[in-house]
Amino acid sequence: MIIGVPKEIKTNENRVAVTPAGVAELKKHGHQVYVQAGAGEGSGFADKTYIQAGAEILPTIEATYGIAEMIIKVKEPIASEYGLIKENQLVFTYFHFASSEELTHAMIKSKAICLAYETVEKSDRSLPLLVPMSEVAGRMSIQAGAKYLEKTHKGRGILLGGVAGVKPANVLVLGGGIVGTQAAKMAAGLGANVTIMDISLARLRYLEDIMPTNVDTLVSNEYNIREMIQNADLIIGGVLIPGAKAPRLITRDMLSSMKPGTVMVDVAIDQGGCFETSKPTTHADPVYIIDDVVHYCVANMPGAVPYTSTLALTNSTLPYALQLANKGWKKACRENHELQLGLNVIHGDIVYKGVAEAWNLPLVDVDNYLELETVH
Repeated sequence: MIIGVPKEIKTNENRVAVTPAGVAELKKHGHQVYVQAGAGEGSGFADKTYIQAGAEILPTIEATYGIAEMIIKVKEPIASEYGLIKENQLVFTYFHFASSEELTHAMIKSKAICLAYETVEKSDRSLPLLVPMSEVAGRMSIQAGAKYLEKTHKGRGILLGGVAGVKPANVLVLGGGIVGTQAAKMAAGLGANVTIMDISLARLRYLEDIMPTNVDTLVSNEYNIREMIQNADLIIGGVLIPGAKAPRLITRDMLSSMKPGTVMVDVAIDQGGCFETSKPTTHADPVYIIDDVVHYCVANMPGAVPYTSTLALTNSTLPYALQLANKGWKKACRENHELQLGLNVIHGDIVYKGVAEAWNLPLVDVDNYLELETVH
């Protein structure tokens, strides 16, 4: 298969979808790999290392899309890329369709095969291609939150861990999944008082067992959230419904009960955000203030630590990319239900329920495509 790896062009996105090691592995299986010039520089991988691994370097993004049967990316295509995506082309990346109606309609129009990292799902309901970036984002949420709690960034002027004779900050974590667990660990390690909330009692029992003593667990419901935000200094939103819009757990009216300078970090912003007042921001302009509450809603947080993020992501994506390249997308998805669940849009049809429901669009049974033998 002919594989293209374009340079990410979303604002301050420095990750790359395939490392030189990944190129070597794909080449070993007989595939041709074309990498856009400079694609790996932000993650510390020079063009020459890709050439040494067996890739060919192409000068432009247009050339990279133009030659490839499969495009492997990190972030969703942005508007300037929509016209580059071809009919029957397989695009393997994070899409987060439920947060962007424009992107959804653009990919429907392209008639490409859109296989989303974030909805590839194992039988135990875990999301193997979302986990590594959720780990990074969860940990980064505390770094970002601690920074924007500083008075120079319009925060409350509080040190997360406090000092002798001064109480530490109160950190509220909404969601006990990968993001929430990593955020709670980081905040607790810095000495903060942490409360982590989730709707699953089983998950809360697990967290109660593994977390240090400065982490409390609490059932998530509107009453408890309204009570907890009044004393929180830093709030982390880490709630996820795979492939669907995130639930709005903090509404606009709740901001008035928070202390001025409270910081909210919405890690769920890729899926629309779990705060009503959330809107996507960038690393170049990461925060805004509403009702004296600082909002940090960067949609590609792991892009700020691209070396770590790229290695963590490609460790997970490469085995799936090899299956797609070796077998073609139809056979690979027929034989691997995890990959099948990653299919969101095929030849203009939405085949993933969460995306169809997000934009009130018709849903087509994915089996209509997978039972056919012709591989595009």
